[in-house]
Amino acid sequence: MQNKHINTAFILGAGLGTRLRPLTEDIPKPLLEIGGRPIIAYAMEHLRKVGIKRFIVNTHHCAEKYAEAFSDRTWQGIPIDFRHEPVLLDTGGGIKNIEDLIASEERIIVYNGDIITNLPLFPLLNRHFSGKAEVTLALRGSGPLLNVNIDENGFICDMRHILKKPGIKSCLFAGIYIIERSFWSRLQAGKIESIVLPLLEMIKEHPHSVGGIVIDEGYWHDVGTIQEYNKLKQEDF
Repeated sequence: MQNKHINTAFILGAGLGTRLRPLTEDIPKPLLEIGGRPIIAYAMEHLRKVGIKRFIVNTHHCAEKYAEAFSDRTWQGIPIDFRHEPVLLDTGGGIKNIEDLIASEERIIVYNGDIITNLPLFPLLNRHFSGKAEVTLALRGSGPLLNVNIDENGFICDMRHILKKPGIKSCLFAGIYIIERSFWSRLQAGKIESIVLPLLEMIKEHPHSVGGIVIDEGYWHDVGTIQEYNKLKQEDF
């Protein structure tokens, strides 16, 4: 990992948004507007600030709406590649499905398309390069779902309590992570799977293969329910 830079971000935009129905019946959740712009634009702005030069967005539900929202396939001059999933592939499958689009990349940032946050990203980048892990997750020290565990060295030792290794702290997964190019070899093309199981296999193989960093600065919101969506519409971001 000699070259310490990341040019491409993969924003997960293909979900069905079932918890936000009926608002998402005719539009993907990341295109719902908050503060006069789509949710996904907050992710793009956040990533632009750390030097991202290209976006990849996966699509499934109402994919044509993305083409309408970004008719010139750019956002503020940054190019966007859309990759359609006729069958929803979940996070692991979705990452594998863009492999040909990142063939020349050393690493990318993956970013959930339904969060709004301004947590500082440079600590995540610094942790990834200093920790020399294949994958590094951004974490929060508090939140509604504390199901990622870290050890005393800041490496992930369990997820969803599957390995029964509590480590020293339970954290919230912030939905932002860095993956090295080598990670794609752990995924199967066309397989519908979460990224969690491949990560757990890595942890079992080597305890320091998945890094983590707790970043509690700034705000973090998961636009997961209609109540949360309506609340965030009143915020001034």
